[in-house]
Amino acid sequence: MATADDLKFQEFDDAANLLAANPDATTISIDEPVEIPKNQHSHLQEPGREEDDELLGTDDSDKTELLAGQKKSAPFWTFEYYQTFFDVDTYQVLDRIKGSVFPVPGKNFVRLYIRSNPDLYGPFWICATLVFTIAVSGNLSNFFIHLGKPTYHYVPEFRKVSIAATTIYAYAWLVPLALWGFLMWRNSKVMNIVSYSFLEIVCVYGYSLFIYIPTAILWIIPQKVVRWVLMVFSLCLSGSVLVMTFWPAVRDDNRRIAVATVATILLLHALLAVGCLAYFFDAPELDIPAPIIPAHNGTTVITKSH
Repeated sequence: MATADDLKFQEFDDAANLLAANPDATTISIDEPVEIPKNQHSHLQEPGREEDDELLGTDDSDKTELLAGQKKSAPFWTFEYYQTFFDVDTYQVLDRIKGSVFPVPGKNFVRLYIRSNPDLYGPFWICATLVFTIAVSGNLSNFFIHLGKPTYHYVPEFRKVSIAATTIYAYAWLVPLALWGFLMWRNSKVMNIVSYSFLEIVCVYGYSLFIYIPTAILWIIPQKVVRWVLMVFSLCLSGSVLVMTFWPAVRDDNRRIAVATVATILLLHALLAVGCLAYFFDAPELDIPAPIIPAHNGTTVITKSH
C-alpha cells in the first residue's frame, strides 16, 4: 500500500542527469509538429497560381469552416434560404458594378468582388433595367428614324418588352447553367478545373450586362456607325470580365477544349449584343404606298412617289 510520501508531487531531474544515472533507460521524445510558414509554402508554388489556388477551393479557411460545421444553410423551401441570395448592401453592389465596367487586367472578378458574398440582387435588377431600357430605347429609336415621314404613325410596340425580357433572362440563367454543367463534367475528367458555383457564375454574367444599360440609351442616336462602335466597345469591356474570370478555371484542361470554351463564351455574348442591336434598333425602312388619285372619267390613276 502506498504511503503518504509516495502520493506527494516530486520534482524530477533533467533528462541529462537521469540518463547519466541510468544509461540503459528508454526515452521517448514528443515533439510538436513543425508548421511550414505560409510565405515559405507560397514560394514552393508558381507565382501565377496563388490566386488560382484560392479559386480552386484550396483555401484553408473555407475547409476549416466547412469541417467545423459553421456554414449551415437553411432548407431550400424556407424563406431564409432565398434571403441569403439578396443579403447585400448598396456599397457592395456599386463596387461590383464598377468592377464590371472598369475591369482590372489580370484580376479575377470572382475573387475580388463575388466570392465573399455572391448575390442575386444585383443581377436581377440589372437584367430588369436592361430589359426596359432596350424596349424603351428601341421604340424611341424607331420613332426618330421615321420622324417626319408623312405616312408614318407612331404606335408603341409593347411586345418588345416581353421579347427583351425573354432574351435577357434566358441568357443570364441558361448560359450560366450550361457553363456550370460543362465545368462540372470537365471536373470529373481533369482534377482542379472547376472552381465556381452556379450562383457565382450567374452573378458574374449578371453584373457583366450592366455596361449595356448606358449603351442601349446611346443606341437611340440614329447613326448606325455610332451604334456599332458603341456595341463593340461595350462587348470588349464585358467580354474581358468573362474571359479573365473563366480562363483560370479551364486553362489546366486540354488546350483546345480551354480555347473552345472561352471562344464559345465570347461568341454567345457577342450574339446577344448583335441580336439586340439588330432587332430592337436597326428598324427596316417603311414602304410608303403610292397615293391613288381618282380621275374625272371614272378611272383611277396611281402615281409613283420618289
